[in-house]
Amino acid sequence: MAEGQRPPEVDRIAASQKAVAARRARASLKRDLSTRVVSPQEVLRRALEDPTTPSGTMRVTEFLTAIPAIGVGKRDRILEELGISPVKRLGGLGARQQRELQTWLDWRVPQGRARQGRSRLLVLAGPTAVGKGTVAAKIREDHPDIMLSVSATTRAPRPGEQDGVHYFFVDDAEFDRMIAAGELLEWATVHNRHRYGTPRGPIEKALAEGRSVLLEIDLQGARQVRESDPSATLVFLLPPSWDELVNRLVGRGTEDAEERARRLRTAKTELAFQNEFDFRVVNEDVATAAREVVDLSEASAR
Repeated sequence: MAEGQRPPEVDRIAASQKAVAARRARASLKRDLSTRVVSPQEVLRRALEDPTTPSGTMRVTEFLTAIPAIGVGKRDRILEELGISPVKRLGGLGARQQRELQTWLDWRVPQGRARQGRSRLLVLAGPTAVGKGTVAAKIREDHPDIMLSVSATTRAPRPGEQDGVHYFFVDDAEFDRMIAAGELLEWATVHNRHRYGTPRGPIEKALAEGRSVLLEIDLQGARQVRESDPSATLVFLLPPSWDELVNRLVGRGTEDAEERARRLRTAKTELAFQNEFDFRVVNEDVATAAREVVDLSEASAR
């Protein structure tokens, strides 16, 4: 191209579209950070692995303020303490700056650690619409040796759900009776509306026979199971991104707008407690996620 000649219009349009796509990708990544769908440590790892990714091209200032509870003032103090220029991008950090930031992140946002002596009782939890039921169904289909616990609930069946297969659908009086008789391993009121609980008897029988048992429950239930059986293995199922979680919730069409908004508020709260779990599995592909959960079950059995 001759000196001073402008690039062809098609090249300018392509460059503009590429820049817009890059900004959108970084904006999506910041939403994932702010909602805790992805950990800051994972974003830093991606940035250092490939500086050309959305993680790598994100400015360190954007990165820090996307972390919950970090505002502009706190961000500037952190950068000063770590000796990092505010114009730096994550993928362009020097070796010392990488170490300093990694150490600070591990202190600020500690990651969960798998405990020793875990049992065959596997608890799968996660935010609404993340696909817990779909992953559990895939495990039931491919691994009949793993017992999938069937929960009791006071909510009405959704289209296609069968009593005794997907849930035991009971009324409030029967649920009260089960609580009073000590028949539930855990129970909770979910989304301030319906109660869910896990019948104790079938689980204890399966564990006594040496089988692995998978519980698909919510965060409150997972905490109760850990209290009653500290050796249980807790797995938190994550969506690939916050936008994907919203799309899944809207796409399934089983809740009205008010209920969707309520569930998304609950999801943000639940994502904040993922570090209470032993393992995290991302449900980007159902078969892959199911296989990862099964691998954890087999590891617990050894």
